[in-house]
Amino acid sequence: MSKLILIDDEQIFHKIVQMTLRQTELATQATYCSDAELVLEYLEEQGMASNNLPDYIFVDLYMPRFGGWDFLERFQNIYPSLKKNICIYIVSSSIDPRDIDRSKSYPFVTKFISKPIMKEVFEQITLN
Repeated sequence: MSKLILIDDEQIFHKIVQMTLRQTELATQATYCSDAELVLEYLEEQGMASNNLPDYIFVDLYMPRFGGWDFLERFQNIYPSLKKNICIYIVSSSIDPRDIDRSKSYPFVTKFISKPIMKEVFEQITLN
């Protein structure tokens, strides 16, 4: 049973991912959140209980108040103590090469995915 957390401030994107997940086998359980800081607090609390941790986190870079870059900076601190390897995917409408390069500087980031996410992207992740 795979778990996914999507962190994005656009509710329409939550719906798109929800519909796309129904067509793939990527995750059987998904949580949708617009507050990256809440997700970090949850991860910090659950860090020792690997069965409660997600398999995948999709995070948008540009959100008000606490964005994806803030999330990555704080996740970097808790990542070594987590009892499960979580695949972090950046999902962004940014096509700025500097954003893509910067995301690669975090060793736990699996991939940078440009929006919109298509079914094929989820199928590719499932195969890996």
